[in-house]
Amino acid sequence: MTKDVQTKAETQMQKAIEALENAFSKLRTGRAHPGILSGVMVSAYGSEMPLNQVASINVEDNRTLLVQPFDRSMVQAVDKAIRESDLGLNPMSAEVIRVPLPALTEETRKDMQKLARAEAEHSRVSIRNARRDANNELKALAKDKQISEDDERRATDVIQKMTDKYTDSVDKKLSTKEKELMEV
Repeated sequence: MTKDVQTKAETQMQKAIEALENAFSKLRTGRAHPGILSGVMVSAYGSEMPLNQVASINVEDNRTLLVQPFDRSMVQAVDKAIRESDLGLNPMSAEVIRVPLPALTEETRKDMQKLARAEAEHSRVSIRNARRDANNELKALAKDKQISEDDERRATDVIQKMTDKYTDSVDKKLSTKEKELMEV
């Protein structure tokens, strides 16, 4: 019984970490990486599609992404989607699309840090919510006499240790991302 609750809580905490890593991959640092364009949606074939489904995205050099649409007729649509995204990018089109990334200013870096901190706090809240849900489940099991009070206390301690471990992981990832953002 308690193992099921612990496994469920750990799964939720792991998902919070994965969501944080995904959010951090979208935050722009000084270097080009394909994850920057992961949220761009392109009008293609009568519907909105993610950019990575209509084009390949590669890193040409430290400050340039190379976007190659699978269908040459999609070059204009992909260019337009990148321009209209809130990323502040200005692509150059020919047969392929080159997306130069402007250098980050000090103010932009600080804004990115704020976003990173907000994402980290969101993950911490998700982890604490998983802990709360698990503890409530354990209390309900103890109240229904399906587990003993000692089992409940032991399981609660295990869940608290899990919570601490995942929260520390969030803090480490945040400090790494902040250092990465402040590199010039």
